[in-house]
Amino acid sequence: MSEIGRLAIVLGFIVAIWGSAASILGGLRRDKALVASGTHAAYAFSALTGIAVLALLQLLLTRDFNVEYVASYSSSTLPLWYTIAALWGGMKGSLLWWTFILAVCNAVVQVQNRHKNRDQMPYVTATMLITGGFFLSLLVFVTDPFERLPFTPSEGSDLNPLLQNYWMTIHPPSLYIGFVSTTVPFAFALAALATGKLSDAWIRTTRRWALFSWFFLSLGNLFGAAWAYVVLGWGGYWAWDPVENAAFMPWLTSSAYLHSVMIQEKKDMLKVWNMVLVILTFALTIFGTFLTRSGVISSVHSFTQSGLGPFFLIFLGIILAVSLGLLVWRLPMLKSKNELESVFSREATFLLNNLMFVGIAFTVFWGTVFPVLSEWVRGVKITVGPPFFNQVNAPLGLALIFLMGVGPVIAWRRASWSSLKRAFAIPVFAGVATGVIALVMGAGNFYAIVAFSISSFALATMFTEFWKGMRVRQAMMGEAPWTALSRLIGKNRRRYGGYIVHVAMVMVFVGIVASSVFKIEKQTGIEIGQSVEIGGYDVRFDGIEDESTEHVEIRKAKLAVFDDGELLGFVYPEKRFYKKPEQPTTEVAIWSTIGSDLYTVLGTYDEASKIGVFQLFLNPMISWMWIGGFVLFLGTVVCMWPTYAERTAEATSRIPAGSKTTS
Repeated sequence: MSEIGRLAIVLGFIVAIWGSAASILGGLRRDKALVASGTHAAYAFSALTGIAVLALLQLLLTRDFNVEYVASYSSSTLPLWYTIAALWGGMKGSLLWWTFILAVCNAVVQVQNRHKNRDQMPYVTATMLITGGFFLSLLVFVTDPFERLPFTPSEGSDLNPLLQNYWMTIHPPSLYIGFVSTTVPFAFALAALATGKLSDAWIRTTRRWALFSWFFLSLGNLFGAAWAYVVLGWGGYWAWDPVENAAFMPWLTSSAYLHSVMIQEKKDMLKVWNMVLVILTFALTIFGTFLTRSGVISSVHSFTQSGLGPFFLIFLGIILAVSLGLLVWRLPMLKSKNELESVFSREATFLLNNLMFVGIAFTVFWGTVFPVLSEWVRGVKITVGPPFFNQVNAPLGLALIFLMGVGPVIAWRRASWSSLKRAFAIPVFAGVATGVIALVMGAGNFYAIVAFSISSFALATMFTEFWKGMRVRQAMMGEAPWTALSRLIGKNRRRYGGYIVHVAMVMVFVGIVASSVFKIEKQTGIEIGQSVEIGGYDVRFDGIEDESTEHVEIRKAKLAVFDDGELLGFVYPEKRFYKKPEQPTTEVAIWSTIGSDLYTVLGTYDEASKIGVFQLFLNPMISWMWIGGFVLFLGTVVCMWPTYAERTAEATSRIPAGSKTTS
């Protein structure tokens, strides 16, 4: 099976090179035969990459330890779910997985556009195949996932214990889908620049792809935070780690693009800016892939030291040179037809919103690369820690939430003072009232009070928009409230789906603020039968239980959780020792409510004294982050779900030119 996998990636690389060359030549010469050959090569690339992934998966499932990758990232006792996750658990497998997702995106794009966008498709195909060919070249010439060992070990080294967690089975695939799918808008943007067809057609074609990639980048970041929260045992979920930053930066620029592209569609403005954002988002995904595989940074998320860094930097340089060169070439054709008329307008709000997103992205980028640059230049690595990121980005984050409340209700072109007063009377009142209530309830932190006030302002704005729209439909159509609301959303899914996403982002923001500012932490020794108090909870240590399997040894503490003397339930923080890599890990236990998380960590246990040392955290409102993720999912589905008119238009576009229909 390794021979089949190896042959598949070699052939996939060959057809990717041929397909990209044929597509470019076919597009330049308008040669339909070459274009068709490039399309067929694109399908072959997708099929061959799929075969390679299936081959590696089969080797993992059959535990063929003669294959170096299988021996390094699995074992005979590794559970099935984590054996599958080992497919992307190592560097070689993750590169193949990256290429496989691109192959799937490529196949979908080819099918979607088989009867439309024919002038652009040769360049779209070439861009995707060049990207896929680059990743396959690494697998063919540098880091072979099907490499065999000169001997067959009796046992594998096992998957890193930190990766043997539920969230790690869905976090990397989600993040990879988000990363890789940015290739599609990028490919269409390059195609528009190459052909000179710079109308909004390429934006409409890729709108759902851009939203799709943003959605999975969002999920990937949230799932990664959840993994850090339940696995690393430090009571937090985000540490401004370089690899976390690498996943966050393309999300920021993608968010900026999704907002600014509406100005281009509505007002025919910001054409150059939108091109830059699409290029930058894709470039940042390649940069993030470079960070995790180059060995230039140290991170619990990154792979081991490798020689892949220079190859990624060269590829990134080529991407920027070609795309920015095309952009400069087409600058005369990208001039805006309209100008910003007033700072009190929706256009100005969206533009400021973009500046905030890009400002945060630049801050994160600079803080991430500065230690590397300082080491290269001065030979001394200067650490940039969370205080830097928090101090710079917290005010920008507050400004973004505020603009989230302003944007939906302020008028296009120019807003009058009277319209502003009508639109913002209720939201301003809600924000001020929330601040007063927070102050009265003892929230003495100034930043938290401001954050809660602005969040309330933004939520009030969005709920007011839903309320007004529903009441208008009720008055006009005589519908019941729920019917009016559902049909209001259904008639304008992009607008109201966006509002739902904004609600989700406010919920996540509130969860971040509350859990960061009002966190309570306590480290203490507790004797069996004794209790300790934290944040209104009483935690009683009821004893130790030991378990053992052929895969792992587990020491589990039993903690009873009480509130005002009432037993709520039990939690079981653990210490685990994985036998194959001989590595200990900590498994936290959490008593979670919508108001707070009681987060428990077992440190040590002394058999003689019967005393366990525990680290306890009370994280207020952190569940709002995870609930916000669910609301974000709902809002994105609403945004992406096509209306009846869009489905009809799509069906019509599939009818080949010159064909006849009968009724």
